[in-house]
Amino acid sequence: MKRKFNLNRKFFKKLEELIFRVLMIISTTIIIVALLAIIISILIKGVPSLSWEMITQTPKGGYYFGKEGGILNAIIGSLYLSGGATFLALVVSLPLALYMNIHKMKEKLVVNIIRLFLDILWGIPSIVYGAFGFALMVFLGLRTSLLAGILTVTLFIIPIMVRSMDEVLKTVPRGLIEASFSLGSTRSETSFRVILRQCIPGLITAILLAFGRAIGDAAAVLFTAGYTDYIPTSLSQPTATLPLSVFFQLGSPIPEVQNRAYASAVVLTVIVLIISISSRAFSMKYQKNRIK
Repeated sequence: MKRKFNLNRKFFKKLEELIFRVLMIISTTIIIVALLAIIISILIKGVPSLSWEMITQTPKGGYYFGKEGGILNAIIGSLYLSGGATFLALVVSLPLALYMNIHKMKEKLVVNIIRLFLDILWGIPSIVYGAFGFALMVFLGLRTSLLAGILTVTLFIIPIMVRSMDEVLKTVPRGLIEASFSLGSTRSETSFRVILRQCIPGLITAILLAFGRAIGDAAAVLFTAGYTDYIPTSLSQPTATLPLSVFFQLGSPIPEVQNRAYASAVVLTVIVLIISISSRAFSMKYQKNRIK
C-alpha cells in the first residue's frame, strides 16, 4: 500500500512538472512571437522610409502636413529629454537607494514604507504624471518646453530607478557591509567605495531600464514637452520626441508624413537596442569587480 502511494506521488509530481514545463514553453513562445511580430511589422513599414535625408533633416512645411524633411528634430529631442531626465533621476535615486540599504538597513519598517510608496508611484499610469506635470507647469508659469518635459519624465522614472537599484543593492552580501564597518569605514565610504563597486553591473541595468522608459514614453510628455519642427536650443523651447512623432504623424492623411512616423518607430527601436547592447558590454567589463 505504501509503495503504491509512493508511486502515485511520483507520478503526480512528474505530471505537475510536465504541465508547468509545457506552460512555460507556451508562454515563452507567445512572448517571442509577439516580439518578432512587432519588430517585423515596424521594419517592414519603416525601413523603406529610412534614408540619409530622413535622419539628417527636420520636417519642412509642418510636422502634420509637410511632405518633405525628416525626423532629426525628434531624434535630438528624445536624446535631450531622456538623457536629462535620466541624469536628474540618477542624482535623486542613487542616494535614496543607498540610504535605504546602508543607512536604514536595520530599520525594516521605514524601508518597507518607502518601498511601498515607490511601488505605488511605479504603478501610476504615465498619463497621470503628464497631467500632474501640466498642472505643475501651469503653477510655476512654465510653457510647454524641454524643461517641463524633463521634469515630468524625471518624476515618472524615479520610482523605476530607485526600486531597480534597491533590488540590486539587496543582493550585496551583508557580510561585505559588516566587514567594511569593522575596518573603520563610515557609512558613506562603504556606500560609495565598496557597495557601488560591487553593484556597477546591476546599477547600469537599472539606469538602462529607466532610460528606456524615458525615451519610449509619449503620455508623460504629451502635455508638457509640446512638439515642434525645430531642434531646441534652450530648455525653454518646446521639443519633439520620437514617440510623439509616431503619435502625431501616423494620424496624418498624407503618406509621406506617415512614412516619417514609421521611420521614427524604427529609429526608436534601434536606439534602444544600441543602448541595451552597450550597457551589457559595459556591465560585463565590470563583472570582475564583483565579490561572489
